[in-house]
Amino acid sequence: MNSANLRIDNPEKSIQANASHLPDSVPAPAQPLRVALVHDWLTGLRGGEKCLERLCLLFPHATIHTLIHDHGKVGPIIGKMKILTSPLQKIPGVAKIYRHLLPIMPWAVRSLDMSQADLVISLSHCVAKSVPVPDGVPHISYCFTPMRYAWDGRPAYLEKWPAGSLRRRFLEFILNRLARWDARTACDVTQFVAISKTIQDRIHRHYARSSVVIAPPVDTDFYCPDARIPREEFYLAASALVPYKRIDQAIDACNRLGKKLVVIGSGPELENLKLRAGPTVQVLGFKPDEFLRDQLRKCKALIFPGDEDFGILPIEALACGTPVIALGRGGVAETVDDSVGRLYHDPSVESLCQAIHDWEAMPQNPQLAIIARRKAEQFSPEKFDQAILKLVNSWQAPGTAPEKPSKINLQAS
Repeated sequence: MNSANLRIDNPEKSIQANASHLPDSVPAPAQPLRVALVHDWLTGLRGGEKCLERLCLLFPHATIHTLIHDHGKVGPIIGKMKILTSPLQKIPGVAKIYRHLLPIMPWAVRSLDMSQADLVISLSHCVAKSVPVPDGVPHISYCFTPMRYAWDGRPAYLEKWPAGSLRRRFLEFILNRLARWDARTACDVTQFVAISKTIQDRIHRHYARSSVVIAPPVDTDFYCPDARIPREEFYLAASALVPYKRIDQAIDACNRLGKKLVVIGSGPELENLKLRAGPTVQVLGFKPDEFLRDQLRKCKALIFPGDEDFGILPIEALACGTPVIALGRGGVAETVDDSVGRLYHDPSVESLCQAIHDWEAMPQNPQLAIIARRKAEQFSPEKFDQAILKLVNSWQAPGTAPEKPSKINLQAS
């Protein structure tokens, strides 16, 4: 069945109860819509996976296709779905080395089988958007960013190796090839969806494609203030512990200023960050969401030094009534302003130190928690669900389905 024949009305109804069935006022399709959800890899439960969770609730009978699946790392909502993996899954210990397999990921993603799907929704920051989709099957690409390592994330990916070194020159060659491949395969997407205006601009710049913006969902029911919990004199930083998140700058700034800092997260930089931490800094590693929420409710402010595509964690902090001190670049600059925190614009330890100093010197608005909460509620899961359903419904109207661009036009980009 083609998805153009399907219409989902009344998105205000609870999608969690029975999202795969239509309301009584809409004729039931001859057979259920076969939805394929494509995700780069399933190795943890971070911002991208939280978006995937909402789509799993919207389409509970969908299949998930991914390069690799590290079992038990993505929570029950995703874990109970039918998950199909690429040949990379057969490599022993792949969950620990998959980042080194970037050169063969294009081959791996092209091995994923979409032949049984009526609708494909990819969630991509690497190669998922390049999954091969049969002619006539709509493909929505929910784009976290164009292939990070090949485009805007390239400097952070290469910074480990000296300029001009043989290994760096080889990696640059590989990334140039990946960028060309990534741009070519962008023409196979029916509709791009950007997570922020920042990403919308990148999609246009790298792919010569237009897109609509649908912000990721933030669980504003779970992340909420608790008046019984008093604020304490420490800052919080939480993230996947990878270089481009710049958690090292948060640690260095608090070391220099003698400020208490709690760091939550896991990743390849964990041990290095523990060694970097001074006496006022605690690097705790992975902690469950409940612990993170409690720390957000207690901390003086969230420090967020990364140049983020959107930045779900700052919205979670605002949902708890917590101010945010953040680098004023990327998606965070679209959601945080001086009414709920402090933005600084140079990605350096010195600028972060100054931002912390300026924040502490500012008179505190007694209404800040209320203002922050209202900002966060703009990104509730219900608003995300409604926007996705509206996009699917737009295919129902004659002549509104977006056309894929020609390969010839895309080559010029």
